[in-house]
Amino acid sequence: MRLNWFLPMIRRPRDGIRQLKRRRLVETLRRILPAACSSDWTTKRRGLGRTFLRRLGLSWLASPVRRVVQSVCLVTFLILFFYVCWPYDARPAQSWPGFIPISVDAVSGRATLTGNETTTDLLQPGSRLHASDASDQAQLVTLGRFEIVSVAENSVELSPVEKLSDDILAAMALSTGPWSLSREPLQLWPNHYANNLARKEKIAAEFFLVIDPLVSFSTAVASRSWVWSLTSAVIILVVCVVVPRGFCGYLCPLGTTIDLFDALIGKRFTRFRVPDDGWWVHVKYYLLLAILVAAVSGVLISGFFAAIPVITRGLMFTVAPLQTGWSVGWHQMPPMHSGHWLSITLFFTVLGLGVLKPRFWCKYVCPSGAVFSLGNLFRVSQRKVESSCIHCNKCVEICPFDAIKPDFTTRTTDCTLCQSCGGVCPTHAIKFVGRWEIAGLKSANDPPTGETPIGRRGFVATGVGLLTATAAGAATAGATSLLGARLDRANSPRPIRPPGSVAEEEFLQKCIRCAECFKVCPSDVLQPLGFLQGLEGLWTPHVVADWAGCASSCNNCGQVCPTGAIRALSLEEKKSTRIGLAIVDSNSCLPLAGREACQLCVDECNAAGYHAIEFVQVRTEVDATGMPIEGTGFLAPVVVAEKCVGCGLCQTRCYGINVAAKKLLMESAIVIKTGPGLEDR
Repeated sequence: MRLNWFLPMIRRPRDGIRQLKRRRLVETLRRILPAACSSDWTTKRRGLGRTFLRRLGLSWLASPVRRVVQSVCLVTFLILFFYVCWPYDARPAQSWPGFIPISVDAVSGRATLTGNETTTDLLQPGSRLHASDASDQAQLVTLGRFEIVSVAENSVELSPVEKLSDDILAAMALSTGPWSLSREPLQLWPNHYANNLARKEKIAAEFFLVIDPLVSFSTAVASRSWVWSLTSAVIILVVCVVVPRGFCGYLCPLGTTIDLFDALIGKRFTRFRVPDDGWWVHVKYYLLLAILVAAVSGVLISGFFAAIPVITRGLMFTVAPLQTGWSVGWHQMPPMHSGHWLSITLFFTVLGLGVLKPRFWCKYVCPSGAVFSLGNLFRVSQRKVESSCIHCNKCVEICPFDAIKPDFTTRTTDCTLCQSCGGVCPTHAIKFVGRWEIAGLKSANDPPTGETPIGRRGFVATGVGLLTATAAGAATAGATSLLGARLDRANSPRPIRPPGSVAEEEFLQKCIRCAECFKVCPSDVLQPLGFLQGLEGLWTPHVVADWAGCASSCNNCGQVCPTGAIRALSLEEKKSTRIGLAIVDSNSCLPLAGREACQLCVDECNAAGYHAIEFVQVRTEVDATGMPIEGTGFLAPVVVAEKCVGCGLCQTRCYGINVAAKKLLMESAIVIKTGPGLEDR
């Protein structure tokens, strides 16, 4: 087995010294490309390719395959996060409402409608549109597909494309309107957001989350259940048996981001550098142990430290708001609270550790990396050093993971097979082969490393570290449960969770706090919870209906959840899935309080397709005989509990107009409530 894909250092041919055999691809390229592109091994002159790579950096010259894979993975991650997840370019099917029927031929179905001049100007003769009748407020009737025969100043004449049934003809003849014309039937459930995500999602938006094994393993332990992403985690671990810690060296976008930070900023602060043998070198193992102990106790804290949740949440709270402001307006940026700032601080701390040592987080702290380091115990390939090693130390200097011992052999649990060391070895003494190949290798402990099997002091230090990590995990779990959601209490806070969320206790055990659901939400109705439920609920998604409502054409949050905390619902399932119930405050609702007429919530609910709010007549005055006086009273909204799913669109509309714009109310008069019996979880 040979896994050499580094670019070997140019070396003059010498008699009696074995030269690396050029790969077939390299030979083919040398024949095709101009001579200036190839390096001259006799004079040690670099070709154009090597010259270009050297300008990018020594690691690019040494291991271009690794750097290209890293770059592709980072770009792919950014595309998935900043393009596939959002923004959406799909729009609802165009419609033209408000037409009143003037005349209808009960035999042929030809009809003449009147509307306002602005609306009719948008219609063109020959267009084929669907017509719907809203005479019955409780039910929208689809009449059929019609062709526009002519368009006048404020009227339009329609002719049916297909023969209409007698029932439809009778309904048209008796209709008083209003009618709506639309590109698609209005009664079809809207799906433009869901379709838009599916169309762009060539690779699953949550791909990098599901291949971070700590995400799925810790979630499965904390929730005592099967997590669908465990399959992906097992696959990546099997791959890393062949390419040890390949996730860290090649795929992880956080690691590549840290590399960029170190190259641009970290290298300028060398005064803070720390040695290679401090107490911190095994922190990642202790942190992993603490995370697993907490998970065994039913508390999920891996999302605070796992590699991919750290970068997705960090980008969500730093760059994504700028993308929203730039794309749709700065007033559309959701407000920030202390939870946001805590996550931002954690993200920049991870990057800032690079001033202590390049890739400090990846080398010593990352618990996701610790999982792969333990997986290296089952490796089938390994870095080997031949006896031609001249102890030049170049491999030690370039290694990004401190995986090379002072005697130039390998710390196998730390090596990521990045192969940068092979590209700088002047004697071509480094190879990447099968684990059990031992022919021609250099002697171990030459030069002496000073490293010895664990002694009494090391044994005690390791024991103290393990006990401390175990105690820290147990203490964190205990404190989180004690100061957390306290779901056993009747008055415990109950945030409104996304459609498809599992039961609250299981939700808190499964939500990895990756922020992916926030990113795919088209209207930012999903926002991170602060400390309402303590550390246990921090950064979990909840519905903020004052800001926006849950779009009826979107089920994207469940599609990208990597752990199943939000189940992947079809649009048809979402249509009937309750996340709460709209409650009207009779003391503040404008018509119920007798202040003025208002039907904002009704219009919004009907437009979304739920038709869960109906009108009742209130405040009607009567004369001396007890008969209602014409023109008095108001039509007031009443929620039909069986139809309401708690989407919050009504609350958004009431808050946006009556509270924010007109200042008529202090808070929305219709509010979504959740709790037992009000949600499907």
